[in-house]
Amino acid sequence: MTANDYYLKGNECRKRGDFASALNNYMEAIRLDANSPAVEAKRMLDDIMNFYCKDFYNP
Repeated sequence: MTANDYYLKGNECRKRGDFASALNNYMEAIRLDANSPAVEAKRMLDDIMNFYCKDFYNP
């Protein structure tokens, strides 16, 4: 698979809400191509995951 294939697969996982798989695919895409659009996608996913706070849902 190419870096672009991993990037697209990561997008599919993210749309399904499977953030762990999306992150793994983005990281593989970045490993294969440091200039992949997966770099920005991973940064955005990291921001989403850092924003999510489970404590607000389990007082």
